[in-house]
Amino acid sequence: MASLSVRKLDDDTLRRLRVRAAQHGVSMEEEVRQIIKLAVSTPERLGDLAVRLFAPAYGGAELELPEREITDPMEFPE
Repeated sequence: MASLSVRKLDDDTLRRLRVRAAQHGVSMEEEVRQIIKLAVSTPERLGDLAVRLFAPAYGGAELELPEREITDPMEFPE
């Protein structure tokens, strides 16, 4: 496996990475691996990307959809 060194990270970025890793219960190194993997992976579908990006922040949403109305077919002049 390859290795990667990242230089010149500012203190705030390093602090936020440390906090994020702690929240996920992993090391900073593992957190960086997961971030990079997620950043370069191609989602199977666009909807998958939206869910992955927004679901953690908003906890998902339940939508109430109105009932569909049944309409008569259109008639076209001959």
